[in-house]
Amino acid sequence: MAVEKIHTLVVGAGQAGVAISEHLGKNGVEHLVLERGRIAERWRSMRWDSLVANGPAWHDRFPNLDFPGDPDAFVPKEQVADYFEAYARKNGAPIRCGIEVTGVERLARRPGFRVETSGGVIEARNVVAATGPFQKPNIPPLVPAEAGLNQIHSSEYRNPAQLPEGSVLVVGAGSSGVQIADELMRAGRRVYLSVGPHDRPPRSYRGRDFVWWLGVLGKWDAQAQAPGAEHVTIAVSGARGGETIDFRRLAAQGTVLVGMTGAYTNGTLSFSDDLARNLERGDRNYLSLLDEADAFVADNGLNLPEEPEARVLGPEVDCVANPLRELNLADAGVSTIIWATGFSSDYSWLKVNAFDEAGRPKHQRGVSSEKGIYFLGLPWLTGRGSSFIWGVWHDAKHVADHIVIQDNYLSYSR
Repeated sequence: MAVEKIHTLVVGAGQAGVAISEHLGKNGVEHLVLERGRIAERWRSMRWDSLVANGPAWHDRFPNLDFPGDPDAFVPKEQVADYFEAYARKNGAPIRCGIEVTGVERLARRPGFRVETSGGVIEARNVVAATGPFQKPNIPPLVPAEAGLNQIHSSEYRNPAQLPEGSVLVVGAGSSGVQIADELMRAGRRVYLSVGPHDRPPRSYRGRDFVWWLGVLGKWDAQAQAPGAEHVTIAVSGARGGETIDFRRLAAQGTVLVGMTGAYTNGTLSFSDDLARNLERGDRNYLSLLDEADAFVADNGLNLPEEPEARVLGPEVDCVANPLRELNLADAGVSTIIWATGFSSDYSWLKVNAFDEAGRPKHQRGVSSEKGIYFLGLPWLTGRGSSFIWGVWHDAKHVADHIVIQDNYLSYSR
């Protein structure tokens, strides 16, 4: 059987794969994008039903195509997936769906890679891993299966009706965990929310969304997370038209806040004594951004409405003043634990020298330590914006430019 040959093979047709296909195509680089599911599959099948984008439509998009409708709206997940399909069609992206890449190895004594796929073998000079960071759901091995609880990862959650009757413990208070907990509480469930260290920016302030403030304050330009903040989540939501996350307000509405989840013993979970500290850290992050925004308005003479009520924090609540240190799950009626504890990458198919001792990609702005291998779609790939749709587009441009530059070097002759 003949081996198909291609200059650059892109693995994954999510936002990263669609973005780099545009840049490669504009540069005349022959390429192919393989996707084991549908275009933007994870937006369709690994998100809950009511999810909307965390940024407004005017900002959370690629530069060359707007979302239809209100530019200040937060777009539902299905429409986000449709957007990427439309963008791929607009640029004539050469995408093959339903093809899984199972192995990539460097060719012997010649440039390029042998790529094993469910549709046959392909040889490619370059391979772009655009599969992103959401391959393997992280579920801490705390509560054994024999405990008889319904345990799912946040990527498996769809809606409240999916869960058995009873109370729910949500572990993790980043964007996913806090939105799922809020939805369950509004559906009438008793909800316990385990809150760790987090940042919680204002959804909007003085008439501008927080993504605008991050832009004018230069915070999108950050090249790396501050030391010690690598595992700090961000609590922000576009639900119900966008609102600032305030954990104390959630507690006042009925959600029971607890600290970080610790050990499990004989049906009882213990929690760290860090709830108040974690909330105070989020408050400091929130108020510091308001301070910087006010200073920017004053320094630049902007006519933006004052918003003193934004500095009024949620009420003090008993679950913060007297936090639970342990919870007997049966006595509390907890039937489900939702682990909103993030993901880990899975590059087991990529059998090349491009990873450190911990299995993390070794790269600079997506350019791997293994010549001809590239990474896209990772958080902080080039900076803070890399986790956002618009940031992926700019990251992809850098990777595509690097591929073209290398081709120019190789084509040089005296």
